This record gives sequence, structure tokens and C-alpha cells, in this order.
Amino acid sequence: MAIQHTPTWVFGVFLLLLTLGSRQLLPSKAGLRRLTILPLGMAGWSAYGLVSAFGDTPASWGIWALAAVTMLVWVMQRPLPAGVRFDREQMAFSLPGSAVPLALMMGIFITKYAVGVQLAMQPQLAHRAGFAVAVSLLYGAFAGIFLGRSVRLWTLALRTSAAPQLTTPLAK
Repeated sequence: MAIQHTPTWVFGVFLLLLTLGSRQLLPSKAGLRRLTILPLGMAGWSAYGLVSAFGDTPASWGIWALAAVTMLVWVMQRPLPAGVRFDREQMAFSLPGSAVPLALMMGIFITKYAVGVQLAMQPQLAHRAGFAVAVSLLYGAFAGIFLGRSVRLWTLALRTSAAPQLTTPLAK
């Protein structure tokens, strides 16, 4: 069975992602830095999964990029979840709890693990167009969704920061 040959550090990565994703099930506050670094990191991990499976194959990168841009645009057109607020004084967001980040993190992890196991058992899969297309699309979609969610929040922050701040006259 494949799990017997899994390096120990992989279980640590799984627990880290499970912890990070589970924390987002509850309402929270988050700054722009966290809401930028995590999606960039996950998109990077998605790209690393692509490279580790297929090298720097231009076709795989093109498919990955197409899926990433498509999903980024799609997410950008979606409304923000109810309850998302940006406080420009604190430069932080109030976010409702969501299972989406956990699902995305587990999706990338499971994809990377499953692809690694499949390629270890059947290395010739790396040269099959259908396998490469499916994996590239999946990795690209994950990256695009993560990045789209972050860009959508940045858009809210920029829009909120550019809006005139209402002030009340000082009492005499």
C-alpha cells in the first residue's frame, strides 16, 4: 500500500494544512499580509506539484495558466460572502467562517499526494497527455480559486480605503 512508503514529513504537512484550514471554519479577523501570503503559498504549491509531476513542460504550464486565469476571473465575479468587512483603521478584515479554504487546501494536498503515488507506481503516466491535462487543469483551478479569493478581498480593501470617510462635526 502507498501510505507505507510515505515520508513522515508528508503527515506533518497534512496536519499543518488541516490546522490552517480548520481555523478558518470560525469567524476571524485577518490582515492583508495573511490574506496575501497564504493564497500565494498555495498557488506556489500548486505550481510545484505541476513541476514535480511534469517538469517544465510548456503545454502543462499553458493548461495550468489557462485554468488559473479562468478560475480567478470566475471567483472575481462572485459576490463576497455575507459578513465580510474591511476595517481601514485596523487594515484588517472581519471574515465569516468558511469551509472553502480547508477544502481547497485538502484538495491540493490530496491531488499532490495522489499524483505522486500514481507516478511512483506508474511513471509512464507522466507522458500520457490525458493525465497531464487533467492534473494541470486541477492544479491551475486550485491556484486560480485561491488567488481570486485574495484579489477579491484586496479589491474590497482598496475600494474601502478610497471611499471618503464620514466624520461627525465636533461638539462645541
